[in-house]
Amino acid sequence: MPPKRRAIDRSTPQARKRRALRASESDVQRALRLENLRVHATETRSSESSDQREVRLETDRIRTNQIRSSERTELRERRLQNVRINTARSRRTLHADLNLSAFHYDSNNDYSLHQNVVIGKMDKICMYCSALKFKNETRGMCCASGKVKLPELHSPPEPLSTFLSAVTRVSKHFLENIRKYNSCFQMTSFVATNIVRENYMPTFRVQGQIYHHAGSLLPLPDADHKFLQIYFMANSDEQIEQRCHYNAGTRREIVGALQGLFDQHNELVRLFKTAIQRMPADDYAVVIRADKRPVGQHERQFNAPTIDEVAIVIVGEEFESRDIILHRRSGDIQRVSETHLSYDGLQYPILFWRGGDGYPFNIKMINPQTGEGTNKKVSAMNYYSYRLMIRQNAENHILKCRQLFHQYIVDMYAKIETERLLYIRLNQTELRSEQYIHLRDAIVNDGNVNPNELGRMAILPSTFTGSPRHMHEYAQDAMTYVRAYGRPDLFVTFTCNPTWNEIKELLLIGQSSSDRHDITARVFKQKLKCLMDFIIKHHVFGETRCWMYSIEWQKRGLPHAHILVWLINKITPDQIDQIISAEISDKHIDPNLFDVVTKNMIHGPCGAFNNNSSCMSDGKCTKRYPREKIGF
Repeated sequence: MPPKRRAIDRSTPQARKRRALRASESDVQRALRLENLRVHATETRSSESSDQREVRLETDRIRTNQIRSSERTELRERRLQNVRINTARSRRTLHADLNLSAFHYDSNNDYSLHQNVVIGKMDKICMYCSALKFKNETRGMCCASGKVKLPELHSPPEPLSTFLSAVTRVSKHFLENIRKYNSCFQMTSFVATNIVRENYMPTFRVQGQIYHHAGSLLPLPDADHKFLQIYFMANSDEQIEQRCHYNAGTRREIVGALQGLFDQHNELVRLFKTAIQRMPADDYAVVIRADKRPVGQHERQFNAPTIDEVAIVIVGEEFESRDIILHRRSGDIQRVSETHLSYDGLQYPILFWRGGDGYPFNIKMINPQTGEGTNKKVSAMNYYSYRLMIRQNAENHILKCRQLFHQYIVDMYAKIETERLLYIRLNQTELRSEQYIHLRDAIVNDGNVNPNELGRMAILPSTFTGSPRHMHEYAQDAMTYVRAYGRPDLFVTFTCNPTWNEIKELLLIGQSSSDRHDITARVFKQKLKCLMDFIIKHHVFGETRCWMYSIEWQKRGLPHAHILVWLINKITPDQIDQIISAEISDKHIDPNLFDVVTKNMIHGPCGAFNNNSSCMSDGKCTKRYPREKIGF
């Protein structure tokens, strides 16, 4: 069979048709096509193995050598000239004087390559826990500089491992509906004051308080089995049918596979099934101790629970306030304490498939030099910061769980806030809350107030983020700036871009930026810090007198910052046009700025060009684009 002819330097009908299509496309269409190609390439390369990557790179090298060996002299000179221009541009940028550079913008400089703007890769490794961090992230954000030491997470077995892979059609369906599948097996109900549900909501949002409720092991007569009660139905098929009945859109084969996995590996499920066999009557209850540890084990060691060590079957009231008491058959609902060891495992069986312990209230920090325990406790923030980090040569399956991961971090952050509020409420004396004047003013100024009817007042200090005193303090600071220095000179809005390379490089197989808010938040914080240094320390707009900013989150979960800057030398009217432009730059003079503006600051493409755009409804753009040009 003769070898195939090389297509190098040869025009084929397909190539001619492709060139004609690309020559007729608009700038917006070209930007959309290139972005789709970049996303596809990123997804494809993220799923390839190391051997496949080496083969691809070798193939690319061979193809590049073949193309360059056959290129004409004029094409080679043009290519080398472009390389020289880009190299010179990068060198000028690295050594450019940034002082007042905003008033002397040079399109020949690529400011995005400046060493004070590039945040680098997430390749800095913590010497204590092997967590990966950016170069400017704080040392203690992962393990408090070695003071927090937790056991590694166990990789999930089959079939859960395949379901989380995002490679097969079944796994993609599972990840798209992972919260429903978790609801099939959760042993406690998730309740919040308000769970925000909107048409397009890639993030999980709640308002108010979060509760986990647990009922009895068996339902009342003529009542349906729910949550934990489903585990005690007559046979496996009835359990699968009941789970699918309450969670529409789930598949029986996936539910059956997960049910077999939990029956075999989840110690909490085995605990309850063993306990119910020891209950001769409905007045018996199983009590899961909040803090009890297996005999002979260190208090910082995490272990899967066993029936005789962390749970007992009793009749009566022999339990503590944080214990979980589940009656054999009762209509009562109990709220599970946030500080209970099984709080996480009961609600998230897919994340904690072994039924292991969650955050222990009394876990102690260690001395990083000696490895011995100290008297200081590990806070909930320290614990979950450790759990959510990306580590070298370690798999964290929690980060693969998309919408369930969103719910988990929201739930655990509520636990962190609850712990902080509890500390403040129990330590009002140390915080000297009696020195605050609000309570005295209420009694002195209002004669109708009975002091005995005021209740117990807990003062939130200004150090508690989001408290009234905290917000009042920042508002007063802002007013002080205005009173002392007048109106701000610059109002800058900085928005997170989900297509930043630093974000896309850290995504796992099949993930989008909306699946990993942990990466988005960390990259945005580093970018914002670099921007503020660019303005404040390098005097891009001149020397600054003071500044402030506020960070907000959009509906889709992307953060953005509103920045106010006061300059020592005020901007004059004749300098406005040097720093603000309301027109699209010339594509040939400044192609980089042209691409940024047309891609990020122009609505669309939508309508006939892209009917799948998020702004489209019933075949029309909800923002009423394109609009007719109005002359002035």
